[in-house]
Amino acid sequence: MRALGASSLASLRNPQDKRGVMVRTRFAPSPNGLLHLGHAYAAVVAHDLARARGGEFLVRIEDIDGTRSRPELIPEILADLKWLGLNWDGAVLHQSSRLAAYAAAGERLKALGLLYPCQCTRSEVVAAAHEVGPDGPLYPGTCRGHAVDPDGAAWRLDMAKATALAGPLAWSDERAGIQQASPEIFGDIVLLRKEAPASYHLAATVDDAMQGITLVTRGQDLFESTRVHRLLQALLD
Repeated sequence: MRALGASSLASLRNPQDKRGVMVRTRFAPSPNGLLHLGHAYAAVVAHDLARARGGEFLVRIEDIDGTRSRPELIPEILADLKWLGLNWDGAVLHQSSRLAAYAAAGERLKALGLLYPCQCTRSEVVAAAHEVGPDGPLYPGTCRGHAVDPDGAAWRLDMAKATALAGPLAWSDERAGIQQASPEIFGDIVLLRKEAPASYHLAATVDDAMQGITLVTRGQDLFESTRVHRLLQALLD
């Protein structure tokens, strides 16, 4: 098994989790460019952890960013994984085939009264923000509680309502130990985007659940995102 280095590794230490479920990891690149060394390292870590624990390694292509995704790069990405000596289990999942699932998750959150439409532009959010979170300036709640035309709007999560409904949440990280979720540091994040069917947070959470992913490997730059994903896991059961 190759050295693991500084990857952030969440979940379990044994071939099966507490429910007796086989360990399953995934590598989920976006075809916005060719793989770089960071991608290769992340893929190797996810692959080798699955193989060392008698589990499965899946590949998912996160190709729903219509303004940036380049379908012609997908064969190149898969060829690079093969060149690295990585073999995955089952068919490659393309997020572009999962749009109905993201829409259904969004409707479920709307039915819970947790989403609201927002017509603010990025520049307006930056200009009005008073705090900064992990993803940048925190949305100040401009459209929350106001009548906003939902046509063409983004849909934001009312973080205060969502965290109150979900209650305290935590996860186990193999390097950092037990972590309290505290997703409120992200503010009212966008879950349904104007330019794409769903945000990374929503799509990744829904797909990880559908694919039965038990062990998520992430770079440190995405460590904080786990807080939001734990919240969405709880809200969507």
